[in-house]
Parts: sequence; C-alpha cells; structure tokens
Amino acid sequence: MRAPPVIRGGFRPRLAFLVLGLFLCSVGIVFFLESELGLPPWDVLHQGLAEQTGLSFGVANLVVSVLVLVLAWRLRARIGLGTLLNAVLIGTFVIVLMSFDAVDALSDEGLGVRVGLIALALACFGAGSAFYICASMGAGPRDSLMLVASARLGVRIGVARTGLEVAALVAGFALGGTAGVGTLVFALGIGPAVEASFWLLERTPLAGGAVASAPA
Repeated sequence: MRAPPVIRGGFRPRLAFLVLGLFLCSVGIVFFLESELGLPPWDVLHQGLAEQTGLSFGVANLVVSVLVLVLAWRLRARIGLGTLLNAVLIGTFVIVLMSFDAVDALSDEGLGVRVGLIALALACFGAGSAFYICASMGAGPRDSLMLVASARLGVRIGVARTGLEVAALVAGFALGGTAGVGTLVFALGIGPAVEASFWLLERTPLAGGAVASAPA
C-alpha cells in the first residue's frame, strides 16, 4: 500500500477517531516501555543525541521532532490539527496511563509476559496509526515523513516506515544510544503493523478514499 485510506464522515467523527488513534499509540508506548526490552529506535536516537550534545533526553526528543517536522513540511507533507494533537495528547495519555499502579507493575512480570507486551504494543501502534492518520487531519512529524517518503520514493508505506526506523536506530547507536532486542523487533515490525492496519481499515465501511496528506 502506497497511500492510506481516509475515514468517512465530517469533522466530529474524524476527530473522535483521531483521538482514539492517539490513545492507542500511547498504550503502545506504555506497553513497550514496561516491557523493558529496549528503547524504540527514535528514542535510541534521542538518547544518543543527548549523550553527544549534553542536552536532556526530553530536549533531544523535541529537537529531533522539530527537525523531522520541518523536513516533512519542506517535502510538502500536510501539517494540520492531527500534527498538533499528536504532540500534545500522546504525552498526556502516557502520563495518565503510567499513573495506574497496575500498569506500572507490568515491568515486574516475567519475560514471557513482557515479550507479549511487545506484540501488543505493535498491534496498538498499528491500529492507532491507522485511525489517527486516516482521519486526514495531519500526521505527526515521523508519520508525516513516512507518508512523504512513501509517495516520493514510490515505495510501500511499510517499507518507508521500516527504513526510517532502521535509519534512526543506526544513527542513534552510532551516537552512543543503547538498544535491545525489543528495539530491533520494533524497528522491523512497526512498518508491517502500520501497513496491515491501513489494509484492514480500507476494507471496512469506515474508509472513504485516498488520503490528501501524501503528496503526488
């Protein structure tokens, strides 16, 4: 698939699916963090950049996000309400979810459970990405770059996402970031998970057409 579908309906139903998608992405982040099997590739990059520059992890995250967003915008990605809500809501949802003792205790579970969390995290990321991107209100910085790369290079969305994740992982590792088995699983699995979710959504009554955020 080289262009995600668009969710049918007016502003309110699409906004609802956008928020639902961002919430699912937040659940994926929390499951991934609680697995304690390695940072996601972009966080490896943030960690490596922080190590080399003396910036805090949070500031390095912000710097990378801004640079990726500017690059995606220069490549004519659509920047919209979804882009802003991505920046605001995902972090907020993660903070709320992590405040629950039952969620915080997941990291104390056995290896089998924590491996299962990685699988659930990929599923949540895939479904969440499909809902919020296909609401067609603008994607987050990294997802905007994914859509632009897919359109301009003429490759499948899953290939573009995997390529970006691997590039971020290699750059982060070279800068001194640390990675684990979960990092590699995420890097190789997130692209297919997102593309599969687009494929499934396209075959439901929710889907309406081709998204406008991917440039011709």
